[in-house]
Amino acid sequence: MSAAAEPVRLLRVDHAACCRSGACSLVAPDLFDQGDDGKVLLKTARPPAHLWEAAEEAADYCPVSAIELETLPE
Repeated sequence: MSAAAEPVRLLRVDHAACCRSGACSLVAPDLFDQGDDGKVLLKTARPPAHLWEAAEEAADYCPVSAIELETLPE
């Protein structure tokens, strides 16, 4: 019996909506950084499974909901 493949999870950020709070990079520094203008920089659009919880937390902490998570159907 083979192990089930992990679902593909994607992260997206809305740069226009970003308010430069930096909450995402504080909560999930492996996934987010801030550019010279203070706006969010996404380090990877396809986070590994061990970073999903951090991605969800960063999305929850974003004061303008500029972070979106999507799970692709299998």
